[in-house]
Amino acid sequence: MTAELALKPTPAARTFFGLNALLAWIGPIIAFLVTLFGLYPNTNTNPTLFGFNPDGLPGVIGRLSDYCSYFTHLSNIVVAIVLTLIWRGSSRIHSKVFAVLRLDSLIMITVTGLIFAAVLAPTIELRGWEYASNALEHYITPLLTIIVFIAFGPRRLFTYRLVLPALILPMTWVVLVMIRGAIIDAYPYGFVNAAEWGYATVFANIVGVVIVGILFGLVFVAIDRFISKRQRAN
Repeated sequence: MTAELALKPTPAARTFFGLNALLAWIGPIIAFLVTLFGLYPNTNTNPTLFGFNPDGLPGVIGRLSDYCSYFTHLSNIVVAIVLTLIWRGSSRIHSKVFAVLRLDSLIMITVTGLIFAAVLAPTIELRGWEYASNALEHYITPLLTIIVFIAFGPRRLFTYRLVLPALILPMTWVVLVMIRGAIIDAYPYGFVNAAEWGYATVFANIVGVVIVGILFGLVFVAIDRFISKRQRAN
């Protein structure tokens, strides 16, 4: 079986790719609408974290800028785009760039779920529609994305050499968030809050997360290779 044929999904696989894509879109869309209309008042008391924007129309630009700076939304949108392309059977899925993005989607959404559950969840106060977006972005989409990958692939996309290129997108996010944070003196998450903890501590935190991301990347490549070998043997 060629790599190209291995990328053609079965009807069951295509159904799950579509479901994965749909839920990955819904989470950030709900969060976007909540942010756009400023549905809930800010409960954050730390001035060096996001949230201190004017209510109503005057605060739209600030709120949307904050929205675009959250890694959670970025990781879910990457998953949504990648799974939509797989679901549609796009010719782009046969490229090395897509392989990097597919690995990106797995690493980023896994880190999103892990960091939220381990670090951020105890500090979050949710209201109304935030329960839906939070559940989708931090729990349902991360778990479903991993399950769909293990169950349906697509296979034979990954090599170990793709792990480092897959760090380019998340590291670009880090650079942009730190630059914006230095300008506005506010950050999306406590572990990158240089205004509170200083750059040395934040750098150490980022290095730790990068190491975790690399390990996850290696694991996902190993899973893909292992399942591919078993499929060829059968």
